[in-house]
Amino acid sequence: AFDNDPEAIRAWAQAVEELGYDYIDIPDHTVGVDRASRPEFEGPYDLSNPYHETFVTMGFLAAITRRVRLKSSVLILPQRQTALVAKQAAEVDVLSGGRLDLGIGVGWNPVEYEALGQDWDSRGRRQNEQVAAMQHLWCDDIVKFEGEWEILNGVGLNPPAIQRPIPIWFGGSVDAALRRTAKHGAGWIPLGDPDEKAVKRLEKLRHYLHEEGRDTKNFGIECWIRTRDPNPDTWLENARQWRALGATHVTLYTAGTYMCAVPEQIEALRCFKEMMVKDGF
Repeated sequence: AFDNDPEAIRAWAQAVEELGYDYIDIPDHTVGVDRASRPEFEGPYDLSNPYHETFVTMGFLAAITRRVRLKSSVLILPQRQTALVAKQAAEVDVLSGGRLDLGIGVGWNPVEYEALGQDWDSRGRRQNEQVAAMQHLWCDDIVKFEGEWEILNGVGLNPPAIQRPIPIWFGGSVDAALRRTAKHGAGWIPLGDPDEKAVKRLEKLRHYLHEEGRDTKNFGIECWIRTRDPNPDTWLENARQWRALGATHVTLYTAGTYMCAVPEQIEALRCFKEMMVKDGF
């Protein structure tokens, strides 16, 4: 949803904060696919869709905002080096004064894994290990950790993260992702519609949270309200449906829609915020 002009990004982010929103979601794609070069590619995004690098963008946003939280939604963790992600996240947490939420997922695009030299088939299992390693790096001054992929032998992060640990939110809807979310997550980002599939996934997730001894009252559910329909009433109705399912966080998702200009997006955010407050959210 961002413009490529840093001043437009500044205006957008500061407007979000001034409107009273609680957080900003920053999406993640490292490379885009040229469909002419790879005719077999069927993904929804390609080289024509611009994406700012997640951690650099969050560093910029940390400097131009004061209150609003910053969330990666979602960072494709297994295509990255674990210790480096832990370091980058800790640095954003420091520079923002402890305002980072790290949203992670395993992704849908094997081309990005190929470009970054990481294995596509083991991504779910590796993410489990990565989360454990990162939590040690954020919480322990000196880390000794050895897994199938990660070896941390007498190392640590300096400066350390302010939040120890940094809250992790999970994307993904398959059973293994829901189990990871229940075990390690501060919250879940469904990325879908409030339909029967969402109901069944939420039932599974709450069952897994119970098995882990987690308090569901302190667990977050972040729904995305997509603005493909230009009628704001449909956004509000969608938010109401998610609230009925237990959503605790509502995100107005303007990327890839009819709203290209930053002023249009700011006006949509203003309108949505007013409707949500009036409706008792």
